[in-house]
Formats: sequence, C-alpha cells, structure tokens
Amino acid sequence: MIMRSVFYAAAVLLLHFLLTATFCDGIRTIGGGDGPGSWFLEAPEYRNGVECPVSTNKVLVSSCDPDLVHVAMTLDSEYLRGSIAAVHSVLRHASCPENVFFHFIAAEFDPASPRVLSKVVRSTFPSLNFKIYIFREDTVINLISSSIRQALENPLNYARNYLGDILDLCVDRVIYLDSDLVVVDDIHKLWNTTLTNSRVIGAPEYCHANFTKYFTDAFWSDPVISRVFHSRKPCYFNTGVMVMDLVRWREGNYRKRIENWMEIQRKRRIYELGSLPPFLLVFAGNVESIDHRWNQHGLGGDNVRGSCRSLHAGPVSLLHWSGKGKPWVRLDARNPCPLDHLWKPYDLYKGNLIKDHSSFSSSTFLGFSSYLL
Repeated sequence: MIMRSVFYAAAVLLLHFLLTATFCDGIRTIGGGDGPGSWFLEAPEYRNGVECPVSTNKVLVSSCDPDLVHVAMTLDSEYLRGSIAAVHSVLRHASCPENVFFHFIAAEFDPASPRVLSKVVRSTFPSLNFKIYIFREDTVINLISSSIRQALENPLNYARNYLGDILDLCVDRVIYLDSDLVVVDDIHKLWNTTLTNSRVIGAPEYCHANFTKYFTDAFWSDPVISRVFHSRKPCYFNTGVMVMDLVRWREGNYRKRIENWMEIQRKRRIYELGSLPPFLLVFAGNVESIDHRWNQHGLGGDNVRGSCRSLHAGPVSLLHWSGKGKPWVRLDARNPCPLDHLWKPYDLYKGNLIKDHSSFSSSTFLGFSSYLL
C-alpha cells in the first residue's frame, strides 16, 4: 500500500512537470489599481503555426468564420477564476489558438455585469476571439426544482440547454465546457469528433456506472415514464464536456424535450441531481461515445463531502473538477488534493479580488437587453 501511494504521488508530480514546463514565459501583470483589469495576470500571446487556416478577415474575426473552433462556456463572478483558467488551458495547448472562438454565457443578475466580465476577459486575453451573451434567468427559473446541493440550482447551470437559441444561427457546431476544468491537449482533436448516425451530441460515456441511481424510485416504478429507456441502452455521461451539433439540436427542438422532463420533475420528483438527469433522459443511449481521456471527471469529489479523488486509468486530455470541491478553493485554504496542483499552472488570479459581492461598484449593475462584443 505504501509503495502504491509513493508511485501515485510520483506520477502526479511527473504529470505536473510535463504540463508546466516553460509555462510561465511571458506572463505579466496588468496595470495597477483595484478595477477588473487588475484581478488577473495577462496571459501569454498564443499564436497560430504556419499550418493553421488563415481567416479571410484579419481585422475582425466573425463568429461565422468556417475555420473557427467554437467553445461555449458560462461566465459568472463565482466561477470566474475557474473560467479564466479553463480558457488559458485551451489556448496553451491548441495547435491553432487564434482560430478558437469563445462564446460566454453570462447570468442576467450576476453581481458582475457583462461589461465588467468583458473587461476582465479582454484585459487577461487581449487577442481572444469571444462574444458575451446574456442568459435571461426567467427562461428557466420556473422549471428548476431543488437539488441535493444548492449550487446545482443556479439557473446558469441550465444555459447549455439553450445554446441553440442563444448562439448565432451560423454557429452550427460547438464544444460545451464547464468552468471547473482544464484542457491539457489540443482542443482541435475534440472538435474533429464525428457525430455519426444523426447523433446530436458526443461525450465520454461510462456504461459501467450504476445508471439507476440518477433517478428516484418514483421514476423507476412508473411503467409509463420509465419506458423512455426501453428501446435504448443508456449509459451515464457528464454534461460538462460535450460536442454538440446545433443544426440537429434546433431541428429536433431538443430544448423543448429537455424542458418537458423538467416540467414532469416539478410534479413527480423523478431525480435529485440538478441539470444532468434531463440530458440523460433525452440522450442517454444515443450519444456519440468520445474517448474517456476527454473528461477525467469527478476530481471535485462527491456532491456532499467533496473528498479527494484519483485519476481514472488511461491517458488524460482534460481534467474536470466536477463535484463539490473546487481546486482554487482548496488551494487557497492550503488544503489541496494532490491533483489540484495540476490546475494551479493555469491559474492567472493575482489574489486581490475582493470576494464580497458588495465590492462591485454601482456601474456593475448596468442593464443590457443584449450584450455582444
């Protein structure tokens, strides 16, 4: 047992070294003061290689450019530090970083306004191609039921259900990423996933997981609603990493299909775990299976204790701290799990961000019916 622990620790340190070698070159601090631009260090400039496609418009990159890799993420004050680290990791390892376009979905009533969040992103990544969209919480608030953890009830967790409506119609494909992860491989490899047999989404599947635990006895004992899985062989998948065909999503009105299950949940209590089960009900058993390396999930521990977890067997392209524990919280508390040190090299936080929401000035609360950059 002792030798196994020593070997595991050595493996973690080796992976940490491989991910961080030459990593700190070129990082510099943005301006002084206490404004949004001083919260994070400015990331290095990551440039395309000669083999990358050249945009026809070098001055202003449009989200409709066919050579772009589209990544959608949520953006809010609570998980801002994680989102910045995730973006940094994508750029750090992308073969064509200038061809990655980020679509950030911001909450309507977040303490940090879209203007503030945009300023943070632009000052941290001056050359980043991105757009910020407002997610109206009243779109989903009346469909959300209580969960086993309050954080899972945040309306922004459900923004992925509405990407087909929020993003520009010319965006026909997108990679959705949670904010509590880092990518340690070329995002273009994930982008090139082929969705066969008219499948709408692709994600790593875990068919050995106990699928029944994601739904209540009330669900399984109902012969009508549980029949949804009779013609499928459902497997668990984590919705924090997905490749989505938005053309098929829109044509199939999958937003409404998910909302239908959320309406049933409000009346019948058929699951306990936030925004995941409706996706399982609609897609499980009809998902394009992606290699597990693209979602080494669960590193945040379970949803109650947030205990430390180890890596799954096999190679790693993406580390995901799904669960209660977040690496930046544990690192700040000086009580990190071993794998939290693999997140740290992508952290650009300077350490002077005031966490009290009252620290945001009144200008933070400017209203926007839509906000695009």
